[in-house]
Amino acid sequence: MKPPEKPDSVKDAGKPVLTAAGLGVGYSPEPGRRLEVVAGVDLELRAGRTTALVGESGCGKSITAAALGGLLPRGMTRDRGEIRWAGQVPHKPGRGLAYVFQDPGECLDPVFPIASQIREALPKADRGDGRARMRDLLVRTGFAEPDRVLASYPHQLSGGMQQRAMLAMALAGRPRVLVADEPTTALDVTVQAMILKLLGEIQRQENLAVLLITHNLGVVAEIADEVHVMYAGTIVERGPVEILRNPRHPYVKGLLKALPKLSGNPGRLEGIEGSVPPPGRRPPGCRFHPRCPLAREACREREPALRESDGGHDVACWACGPGGWA
Repeated sequence: MKPPEKPDSVKDAGKPVLTAAGLGVGYSPEPGRRLEVVAGVDLELRAGRTTALVGESGCGKSITAAALGGLLPRGMTRDRGEIRWAGQVPHKPGRGLAYVFQDPGECLDPVFPIASQIREALPKADRGDGRARMRDLLVRTGFAEPDRVLASYPHQLSGGMQQRAMLAMALAGRPRVLVADEPTTALDVTVQAMILKLLGEIQRQENLAVLLITHNLGVVAEIADEVHVMYAGTIVERGPVEILRNPRHPYVKGLLKALPKLSGNPGRLEGIEGSVPPPGRRPPGCRFHPRCPLAREACREREPALRESDGGHDVACWACGPGGWA
């Protein structure tokens, strides 16, 4: 079966596929009161390129990704900003977008074989020759015995095999954007490397725009093209992945100092004191200032906006941005 022709917007690598502008997510614990979870997030996902969204747990990374596909938890709403596909507002949230999550054992239904679960994700146009399409998807995701896997239940597969089956399910719908939310967290190091290599190969074959959510800055440095660093619901630094070699924001510098070194003098690991403030307890001004060694009065009074410090490198910091004191 000949696959459907892809639109011009995804034929050429580097063209925008999905754009989020001023994205805001909140919830109301009581009438008349809104708690902000994500605020003013801008993303531009491009065909054939990987954008990494990084930060500590509780910063809003997964909520941002869920908002893109209309998969927010009950009670939360995307009530700010706009999402456009190749410049057009989609008629149906989530169409053209697929997810791969960090725990495939929790995402796969334990009472159905893999074949049933992949078939559910196939577009109607592919279901006439569904068996062949499913076998092809499993072969492309690294399975040497696709028929055996199709007949298997999730508990009969290892963690790495479950994750590859999840990737096959994600590809079954012929997505234009793939969101990989901590896709290797529960896997050992060798399986992580295999999954990441496989993800890169499939991205090149399909010209996919990939949004990678991870805590692993080593993985980001290896496979991402752009990086957005998130803190307490906002983007505090963004640019090409090379900015990790010379970060500006004190939060990003702190994250990198907390990484163990594998060569030279390892020295003592430096953590960031405190924790990410939850919605409803975020401070005025710069949200990082209670944990920041460079904070001054201006940081406590006014929230900094993302400003370009040099060629495509944006930072939201009064101290380290253009004209700052650090």
